[in-house]
Amino acid sequence: MSDLGSNLGPPTKRGALAKREERLAWGLLLPTITVVSLVVILPLLAIFWISFKPVGLADLRPVAPVVREDLRNKGDGDQAIRYRIQNRSQDQTIGEVSFTDVIPSGVTLGELPTQCSLNGAALSCIMGDLAPGSRTTLLIPAVLDGDLDALEDVLEDDTEPKAVGTANNILTNMEFTFENFARIFDGDEFWGVLGVTMFYTVVGTVGALVFGLFAALLLNKEFRGQGILRGLYLFPYVAPVIAVAFTWVTLFDPFSGSANALLLQMGVSSEAINFFGDRPLALIMVTVFEIWRYFPLSFLFILARMQSIDTDMYEAADMDGASPFQKFWFLSLPQLLGILSVLFLLRFIWTFNKFDDIFLLTGGNAGTRTLTVNVYEQAFAVSNIGAGAAVAVVIFCCLLLFSVFFFKYVNQEEGV
Repeated sequence: MSDLGSNLGPPTKRGALAKREERLAWGLLLPTITVVSLVVILPLLAIFWISFKPVGLADLRPVAPVVREDLRNKGDGDQAIRYRIQNRSQDQTIGEVSFTDVIPSGVTLGELPTQCSLNGAALSCIMGDLAPGSRTTLLIPAVLDGDLDALEDVLEDDTEPKAVGTANNILTNMEFTFENFARIFDGDEFWGVLGVTMFYTVVGTVGALVFGLFAALLLNKEFRGQGILRGLYLFPYVAPVIAVAFTWVTLFDPFSGSANALLLQMGVSSEAINFFGDRPLALIMVTVFEIWRYFPLSFLFILARMQSIDTDMYEAADMDGASPFQKFWFLSLPQLLGILSVLFLLRFIWTFNKFDDIFLLTGGNAGTRTLTVNVYEQAFAVSNIGAGAAVAVVIFCCLLLFSVFFFKYVNQEEGV
């Protein structure tokens, strides 16, 4: 043993070839890593940045002066070029405002205002500061070598004047606030929306997995028409969401829906039911829609995993007299835990971020407003982009905490 240990010696270092291969691999992966980082990280950082700023829809357009020119007839055959300079912002002052324009050929300017200068055909005017919402007008006499209509045509074909100025940009300055988050967590509204989101996500995810598992068990046996039935099972998932959502809304309409007509004819209900307009039925319906629409994805993955399980175990269980439930519980389920865990993780994240289904079915009304719908309402209905970004940050933090908890406490041997 001592001779064997002495012959082994210290572990050898990696050779030059291995190092070159490692550098080559990183070089080939670098473009992909860079693109993914730009696509994922930069928008995420932008959302975090905006969430700490009181940004509205009007603030998305940078504060800048606007200048327009037209022709004015001063009377007695005299004409003038009118420049109208405006500050459209209602709360930001624009400083050091100036504009430039190119005077077309055939036009001769008269006496220039004191703040303007002419260098060849280039006109420059310094207007100073513009208060919020203010506008100012500048008239410059002009003489044309021709008639009035020709001057108007020349001005229309001429290049637009350009105005510049300095203003505080709320999107790029270094002023931050917690008002957006304080507005979100103020009162019981947020916690109610969070509760709706958790119900919709957990029940929708578990329901999709359970129905997908049940469908996979049904179609795991060989029988005639098996391929057609498998294709039909995939219809809810592959169909356009706007088409199936409109179908559900029409089907369960309280006035002309087939579901209400059937319930009334059978005597189950004495009056029409507003499935997508009454609490808490609307939340239950959108959750059922989520289960129905996305169980085919679980069914597809679970069925593929079941097809790869060795059948020898089931033959041995049959010889031992095991019941179908025992074979499922002790043989199939342990083999499926890995794929079920992955599907639960993915479906939870996707359902938590789901917006289009609920918005198309109820618009977030009747107690179905989730966090993603709240992002839309804060950003566009209330015109508060900062508050909408703050809700998006809350969604990101919730999913991050869930992912950390999931990977920490789920058994790694299950394939996650």
